Amino acid sequence: MCFGLILLKSTIFGKKLEEKEPTMKAINTTLICLFCCSMLSYGQNIQDIINQVDIARLTQTLSEFTGEQTTTVDGNTVTILNRQQANNGLAGDYLVEQFEALDNITITDQSFNTNGRNIIATQLGKTNPNNIYIVCAHYDTVDDYCADDNASGTAAVLEIARILSKQCLDNTIVYALWDEEEIGLRGSAFYANQAAANGDNILGVLNMDMMGYDGDDPGQPGDNQFDIDYRNIAGSEAMKDDIVAVLNTYTFDLSVVEVNPGTTASDHASFWFAGTFPDDAFSAVLVGESWETNDETPFYHTSGDRLATLDIPYYHEMVKLVTGYMVTKANLVAVDNTVTQSMTMLTSNQSSASYQWYDCDTDMPISGETNQSFTPSSNGNYAVEVISGACTERSECLSFNTLGLDAFSEDEINVFPNPVKSNLNIDATLGVQDLNIKLYDLSGKLVLNTVSSEALTTLNVKDLPQGIYFLNVSSSDKTGTYKIVKE
Repeated sequence: MCFGLILLKSTIFGKKLEEKEPTMKAINTTLICLFCCSMLSYGQNIQDIINQVDIARLTQTLSEFTGEQTTTVDGNTVTILNRQQANNGLAGDYLVEQFEALDNITITDQSFNTNGRNIIATQLGKTNPNNIYIVCAHYDTVDDYCADDNASGTAAVLEIARILSKQCLDNTIVYALWDEEEIGLRGSAFYANQAAANGDNILGVLNMDMMGYDGDDPGQPGDNQFDIDYRNIAGSEAMKDDIVAVLNTYTFDLSVVEVNPGTTASDHASFWFAGTFPDDAFSAVLVGESWETNDETPFYHTSGDRLATLDIPYYHEMVKLVTGYMVTKANLVAVDNTVTQSMTMLTSNQSSASYQWYDCDTDMPISGETNQSFTPSSNGNYAVEVISGACTERSECLSFNTLGLDAFSEDEINVFPNPVKSNLNIDATLGVQDLNIKLYDLSGKLVLNTVSSEALTTLNVKDLPQGIYFLNVSSSDKTGTYKIVKE
């Protein structure tokens, strides 16, 4: 965020961008088939999409993009320590590769001056491709690290893109990462002026800048407050109201502070002042930590702005909120890419579609496996691609490891407490030994994995987000899957 800079209206135009219920009993085979739960990939309602925001992924991206840990770019092990505008080519390449790993998007690597480089990914809407919503952040810095300003916004854009690119949407989303914000909002101003000149139908721009710091003690007044900066320009107030409606409709540990007139010191302002005429302006807001209540990072614009200074649970809530807003405005198309797993079969929950099952270990389609249900011939990781009308969605990869195994009886394995807050116990009451224990979240992602030869095994799940999980316990000849509710 570049406080103190004055945004001047640009008159430079360019050509249009090229779009390149809880139970302690085991769910046996019969119950799985009847209950229709087991491992699910992305759900088809907004709360389920919100719950896909992964705190571990966010933390890893922050760590990589701030140089706290190495990463891989163009096949080489690198450290992205500094992202100042004249020294951030490596950071730009990293962002391109992150977007390239996603489906259903077109990437524009947009140079706008000698050094300036915006990285933009576009996911076209299936019904209304000209209705455009932008979620954005700047990725350049003024010093080393700069986790809050603005790796926090950048990582959020990448995580939202990872989740929504798996979904079929009515409207278009542009995931934009701006360069040269710190020296005058140059990247976003270039894009906004082009969009105004082209008459692009941009219906909302949600800018994220510095959204990871919260200095208030948990449970104390002011904890988890955040700002929405807006002005009475081009429907921005209505956009703010829509974000607050999402906040009040779904489950977030956040408290909003509405700021009007909002600051002009970040990239949303480029859209307020786009083009040459007042009618050229676009609806835009800034979402970030609460500068309005003086609860901003004390390490602003210094190399002390490190990952360790951020409130990661607060940041997680912020990203969830923005995800909820974006999926609401983009409007999910009714394609179900969830999968039901029994002990012998995987079944797509979308009927009346075309299907292709994939081996996730090779990322290759499985020859001949084009039915709604798939019976694996070996244990492994599998996904299904669902084609329904103009929409193609692929499920998350599901771990299938129950072939040839009988189910544990209810008196062999006891899992408690359920619901659980901190410690989950697995009691092998009849002395079953050498257990493989795996905990999956609702998307099918493996979140805990251990092997135990103890009669009583305890898993620490305190730091896991609230929600539904599935615990798979297996020995050499038996297996059991248990639905777990984390409070």
